[in-house]
Amino acid sequence: MFNLVTAEIINRLTEILGVSSVSTAHADIDLHAKDQSQHHAVPAEVVVWPTAAQQVADVLKLANENRIPVTPWGVGTGLEGNSIPLHGGILMSFERMTNIIAVHADDFQVTVEPGIGHKDLNAQLARHGLFFPPDPGANATVGGMLANNAAGIRTVKYGASKDNVLRMQVALADGRLINVGSRSVKQSAGYDLLHLFVGSEGTLGVITQATLKLVPVPTFMSAVVAGFPSVNAAVETVVAVRGSGLDPAALEFIDAAHCRMLSTTEGVDLAENPTIFMEFHAAQESTLAAGLEIVEEICTEMGALTFHATTDIAERKRLWHARHHSYEIMVRSHPDKKFFINDVAVPISAYPELIAYVEALKAEHGITAYMIGHAGDGNIHVEFPYADDAGYQKAMEINGLIVLKALELGGTCTGEHGVGIGKAKYLPAEHGEALDVMRSIKQTLDPNGILNPGKIFPQNGH
Repeated sequence: MFNLVTAEIINRLTEILGVSSVSTAHADIDLHAKDQSQHHAVPAEVVVWPTAAQQVADVLKLANENRIPVTPWGVGTGLEGNSIPLHGGILMSFERMTNIIAVHADDFQVTVEPGIGHKDLNAQLARHGLFFPPDPGANATVGGMLANNAAGIRTVKYGASKDNVLRMQVALADGRLINVGSRSVKQSAGYDLLHLFVGSEGTLGVITQATLKLVPVPTFMSAVVAGFPSVNAAVETVVAVRGSGLDPAALEFIDAAHCRMLSTTEGVDLAENPTIFMEFHAAQESTLAAGLEIVEEICTEMGALTFHATTDIAERKRLWHARHHSYEIMVRSHPDKKFFINDVAVPISAYPELIAYVEALKAEHGITAYMIGHAGDGNIHVEFPYADDAGYQKAMEINGLIVLKALELGGTCTGEHGVGIGKAKYLPAEHGEALDVMRSIKQTLDPNGILNPGKIFPQNGH
């Protein structure tokens, strides 16, 4: 189906990008052969580092004319093999396209290149009193976040990546550079091509520039930690808080085992109970205080064993630092194990039933599995440790049951990690005939199938 990268193609790539931006060195290829998932590494034939949108377009045009696959790469933090070059070819890294093109402070917007990390972006935006709210934890690139519609802890208040982008420049497979969306907040002119490309994982086009929505850094912020006697009580509290009319900026569920690990290694004071982390933002201190009173009442009514609220900046940052690094902490706590991370989401009303189902599966199959998730928007991650292939296969079996349960409850097979390789087999069950429409769109925009092949659509052997 695809052709190999020849010496002539390498020469053409060098003409487009320059000698220092094209590499066939094993070290570079190996570094870009695998993301943070447990999917097997696959080497590309060449790694390239464009520094301008036109270079991206020219490389795609060359690849399309010669039927060579191209896989975009941000920084490799994906968890579903989204950026693994399954069919070899060209690995296009955006590590050198990290510029902030313009800060439109009066419009609460910023225009950036795709390779900038969202944490690096927010560090520079802080001087303007603004920030880009989606927060997937790792310092994922903006391009990668948009390509996978990444979300994170603040989705419950600010939305996912798709809700925080206004305009993008996209390079198509045939080498065209197009602009989709507008810097106007209100848009209704023509098809919504902007959101067609968001979440498409580089299979329809490659993002070369994006204008993002920003919000002011909140004047007042508080963190809340509440521990409960049971998983059910904690999860029912999530639903109660969401139904109370309050507007949490973050609403996270963390099981007892995670709390034990965080307390042991991060120095945060957490009891070993199913726990809810919350964060609230407000423009006035009185508004924040009133909201915290309501939250405490709800938690008390739901049987909370502990409740602690803080506006201390250092304490709040320490708490969220522990939450963001929970996966790394878990891995360090099990040096002899690997981990598979499940990612599903359901309507908030179905969240208690989903969590109860996971608890029942753990008991029925006698397996160890940890739960942590963005409970405020119905998202859960079930983390399975395993030591060998048999353990991995058991994790895959349980993962499949959880995905099917999420679909039965009106949810989705992936809340924020994207489809990549691992979730492709569930798309027919989730989308039915709509998947054929997606294939038609793919065929129209990428008739030779060179853009990140093997992702999203089910493939034999993948």
